[in-house]
Amino acid sequence: MQTNFTLAQLADPHVAESEQILRRCVHCGFCTATCPTYVTLGNELDSPRGRIYLIKDMLENGRPADEEVVTHIDRCLSCLACVTTCPSGVDYMHLVDHARIHIENTYRRPLIDRLIRSLLAAVLPYPARFRTALGLARLGRPFAPLLKRVPALRPLGAMLDLAPKSAAKASHSVQPGTREPDAEKRGRVAILSGCAQPVLDPGINDATLRLLARFGVEVVVPEGEGCCGALVHHMGREEQALDFARRNVDVWTREIDNGGLDAIIITASGCGTTIKDYGHMLRLDPAYADKAARVSSLARDITEYLSMLDLPRLEPKRLNVAYHSACSMQHGQKITMAPKNLLKAAGFTVRDPGEGHLCCGSAGTYNILQPEISEQLKARKVRNIEATKADVIATGNIGCITQIASGTTIPILHTVELLDWAYGGPKPEKIQAR
Repeated sequence: MQTNFTLAQLADPHVAESEQILRRCVHCGFCTATCPTYVTLGNELDSPRGRIYLIKDMLENGRPADEEVVTHIDRCLSCLACVTTCPSGVDYMHLVDHARIHIENTYRRPLIDRLIRSLLAAVLPYPARFRTALGLARLGRPFAPLLKRVPALRPLGAMLDLAPKSAAKASHSVQPGTREPDAEKRGRVAILSGCAQPVLDPGINDATLRLLARFGVEVVVPEGEGCCGALVHHMGREEQALDFARRNVDVWTREIDNGGLDAIIITASGCGTTIKDYGHMLRLDPAYADKAARVSSLARDITEYLSMLDLPRLEPKRLNVAYHSACSMQHGQKITMAPKNLLKAAGFTVRDPGEGHLCCGSAGTYNILQPEISEQLKARKVRNIEATKADVIATGNIGCITQIASGTTIPILHTVELLDWAYGGPKPEKIQAR
């Protein structure tokens, strides 16, 4: 793609990077076939190629974002299926990140939209606030249908619908400290406790700690780590995202320097994609660039790390598992076979749903901010999963778990919960009756 940025514009390193990304696009349109919003809406401007044209025009002309640009960029899930498909290697992820930051800095959203986004940014990354908000949401659930009748308030209705009907049991797995292995020590890792996941489903981290201890891995839960920054990063709130990133880089660097780490374990693939990008996010910060790159190089999804441990093969079980590959896992981190191979080695029969490349519609806060499109994608995903006739669904991202669970009666668990059970842990409550 030909570009016409001025030398003054290219002096900005963010613009210079976006210009290089834009120049790689050859307009081939392969991305349209795998883009969930284009497949759903059929609008060229709701495809990666269409958004690239909008972003190029906006940045090249140095103008503020307008309503048309914001509408179509907001509809992007950042699922990155287009990145997997693109034969030219267009780095759409960093291009759309830049566009969202530009939107946040130059466009004034309607008041209710601003308030809802500010609420999400102020609550979701903070576990104590999020837990309190879920309690209030359970009380407000009866008002969801009323809120959804008002277009500007539909995100609030969607938020109430997604809130769990009952509170998850509290867990001590996220308390800072060191968990000693139950077997001969063969590794030392840190684990990201996370923000939303330990509130929505603390059993995921519990299962991870049990499984790693059983195979001789010492696990550190560092003091002071928190949200990875993904939620606000994808809302264009870059300074808040970078503050989260710097805090975690400091915490993990301290552990690396003090006792050494083989890996930083992440059990939510959305967080994993962001943490693996810390080196890029902080590349222009001289105080953090090297440290962030070091942290990113150690970041591992739990299934990546377990694949390195060479877990023993087990006898087959009478349980069929539909594996849903989260977009942040298959497109963001390029992890496709490890989770399925681990499940097969643990004795499960793994089934691949049709259209596995398409997003379920969760995408961080997308199912709140874009509820209509999200519902269509969820329905499509659930139909494909249910067609497998599986007994249980496995995936590696809490957002997908919450989204898909709201549309099917098939139990859905994190992959590590099934692995923990297979290798001697308790049977997950969601499948106790099966």
